[in-house]
Formats: sequence, structure tokens, C-alpha cells
Amino acid sequence: MQRRTFTMAAAAAALGSPAWLRAAGPLPAGPVRIVVGFAPGGGTDVLARVIGQKLGALWNTTVNVENKPGATGVIAADYVAKQPADGSTLLMAHVNSHAIAPALLPNVRYDARRDFSPIALVGVTPNMLTCSDKQSVRSIPEIVALCRSKPGQVSFGSSGIGSAQHLALEMFKLQGKLQAVHVPYKGSGALIVDLLGGQIDYAFDTMTAATPFIKQGKAIAIAQTRLTRAKSHPSVPTLHESGFPGLDAASWYGLVGPKGLPAEMVQRMNEDVNRVINQPDIAAKLDEFGAEDAGGSSQKFASFIDTEFSKWAKVVKDANVKVES
Repeated sequence: MQRRTFTMAAAAAALGSPAWLRAAGPLPAGPVRIVVGFAPGGGTDVLARVIGQKLGALWNTTVNVENKPGATGVIAADYVAKQPADGSTLLMAHVNSHAIAPALLPNVRYDARRDFSPIALVGVTPNMLTCSDKQSVRSIPEIVALCRSKPGQVSFGSSGIGSAQHLALEMFKLQGKLQAVHVPYKGSGALIVDLLGGQIDYAFDTMTAATPFIKQGKAIAIAQTRLTRAKSHPSVPTLHESGFPGLDAASWYGLVGPKGLPAEMVQRMNEDVNRVINQPDIAAKLDEFGAEDAGGSSQKFASFIDTEFSKWAKVVKDANVKVES
């Protein structure tokens, strides 16, 4: 277990507090944990820390980001589903834990649509097909040709079996009629290390985690996995426009609590998350990482989870994706 702690803001005198703070709904009595289902350094972890720091200041308390990696977020989600519904333990939910894994992995013991209290959507990001700066084969046509010339020998890393990145690879293989090796990791941190070190040929990674290395020139962005290009990477083509029509495999992140979180607390937390993501520095950070479509009501987020749950269940079934891939 690894933890990132954010120092609480200095306590404001009651008379000097803004009116919205004095009149706001209830918050947890003590420190808050945001549990992340991946190792430090990945996209989910990065966004949880960015949001957690600001929420700690707004809530005048300590917010800890606690990493519980494994099973592409399922371990963390299962843990949070069993915690008291008092707001002290939240989850940075992910497309893996709340849409893909329930359809793909055996023995998922929680119901993603019923065992949590949705708070707010934090962002939707494309995944990114990347390689290291040492890789000479860098375009989609060249990669397709390479996979066909060396069936079952070209390696693609992902952040775990059953992850959105794994599903992006499976969709890529299926549409292109390709054979390739899937190398799963427990998050983006180790994945990037091995990609840059040459242990794997390519990676499907979150745009959030890949962007800093792309900016440094250490990783090369080959293609992105939403139907339209992210504003932050307008020069990187989509797979949809590169010979893989309809390939849409985005990641998303959102804050949830255990089932039964008091409605007034959900409303307060939702308002504060929306306030945070609209702050200029956070909005700029989300744009930088390609995280779009953030915010809105808790009800909108609940509806989004339901839609994603159905969408990915269909993808898993239609593509006949197996966890052994």
C-alpha cells in the first residue's frame, strides 16, 4: 500500500469564511482517503492527486491518495464498496473497474451500478498507442505490416488484463486480423519504464500518463483511441481515421463513494469537484492530459456509468475477448 498525503489548508475563522462554505452540506468528520486501483504514476493516480489536493483545501482537511493496485482496479473498487458510507473513503472509479471488468473478469463481487454512490465525472481521455524514441516503426501501416510479418512476436503493453488499454489492443488485433503479444502491467508506471527501456515494442497507455513522456521526447505518440482527436494532441491521428473505423476505447475517471452516502454529502462533494475542475490551473491540467467532458451532476455521472457498463459488456461479448489474451 502506498499513500500520497496533501497538507490541509489553514483553518479559516468562522466569521471570515465564504458564505458558500458556512452554508454548505455535511462533510466527513476527519481525513478523507481517495483510493486508486493502480500503482503511483499512472493516469488515475495523477488525476486523483490533482483533485485531492484541491479538495483538501476546500474541505479544510487532509486528503490521502491511497494506492491499491491489482486486477485493473477491481481490488480497490471491492475494498471501497465495503467501507462505511460516511464519506471518509472514496474511490477514483475508472472505466476498468466500473464498466469493463464486470463483463470480462470472473468473480467480481460488487455491482458497479448499485454498490456505489456516484459523485462526479472527472474526465474522459483517449488511450494512446505509443513507442519509445528508439523505435523506428512508428506509423499504423508500418506496425500492421510488422505484426503480419512477425505474427505473435511483436509485443504491446497495457496497464493490466481487462483494462481499457487491453481492450483497445484486442480491438486493434481483431479489426486488423493481427497476432501480437499482450504484456499486462499493474499500472502505467511500470509499463512506461519497460517501454522506454525496450522490454516491450509498443504500449497502449492512458493519455494522462503518456503525455509527460511524449512532451519530453522519450515516447512517441502514434495514435489515439477516441473517434475524434483530443484538443491537447491535435496532430496525433485516431485509429478510427487510420484504417480502424469505429475503434473507440476511451478511459474515464470519476469520484464515487460507497453505496448509501448521504444525499446532502454527495451534493456538497459534487459541487466542490465541479468547482475544482473549473479552476483555471486544474482546467489547464485536465486539457493538457486530454481529459475532457468533466463535471456535471451526480445523476449525470450515474447515467454515464450505466451507459458505459452496457457498452463495454457488448464489446467484450462481440469481440469474444478473453482474459487469457
